[in-house]
Amino acid sequence: MKPIKTLLLDDEPRGLSSLQSLLKMNCPEVDIIAMCGSAADAKEKIAELAPQLVFLDIAMPGKTGFDLLRELPEINFEIIFVTAHNNYMTQAFHFSAVDYLLKPVDEELLAEAVKRAGKNIAAKTGRRHIETLLHNIGHKNGSQKMKLCIPSVKGFQVIDIQDIIHCEASGNYTNFHFLNHPLICASKPIHEYETLLGDSNFVRIHKSFLVNLEHIKEYIRGEGGSVMLSNGYEVEVSRRKKDLLMERMKAYYKF
Repeated sequence: MKPIKTLLLDDEPRGLSSLQSLLKMNCPEVDIIAMCGSAADAKEKIAELAPQLVFLDIAMPGKTGFDLLRELPEINFEIIFVTAHNNYMTQAFHFSAVDYLLKPVDEELLAEAVKRAGKNIAAKTGRRHIETLLHNIGHKNGSQKMKLCIPSVKGFQVIDIQDIIHCEASGNYTNFHFLNHPLICASKPIHEYETLLGDSNFVRIHKSFLVNLEHIKEYIRGEGGSVMLSNGYEVEVSRRKKDLLMERMKAYYKF
């Protein structure tokens, strides 16, 4: 494997030095071609050196890492974000399927992130992930307005979260159902989406079904009951999930 031309950006000299040392010890495939202390410096070096991978600090005085990305005419490199903040951005990172590392950087997580970046560089799949992230960062107060990167056997697709009606388990895969979009089969199991979408008004009502509360049109009584969705599907509610559904619906619809 050819060395990965890598640029580091962090406004703290100690942070740059620490990351440089960790990369040298754990990621021999990385070739550090520049170390930058500001967004302006990084912008110049990116244009001059054309890195394949950029480690990007987010919170910096003046221009942030996101400001830098918005200013670039083209993003043709992989990005691993490095941040001391574990807040709303975590959800945006996960929805966008981008790699991020929390400070202090863990060596194993660093090595794993670099390996994934190497695969993405070979496959040239990174740009739309970053476009999705920048969109999501702008909608931090409304997760239904965010977008989700869904990995599939062909690559990945970007969809609006509010357009997802329900998800259906299919072994280790998950089928996404929409109102005006063909079904998407994601190459991840449903429990991962239960965790990812749990704060976005989705609720697991059955071992096989994860539904968007926004698309529930009717609840039909029964032992567990069932719900009618906006796409005309009637989905069973398991008996042990009934109370959770009622609780979440009352909170969502304020009744």
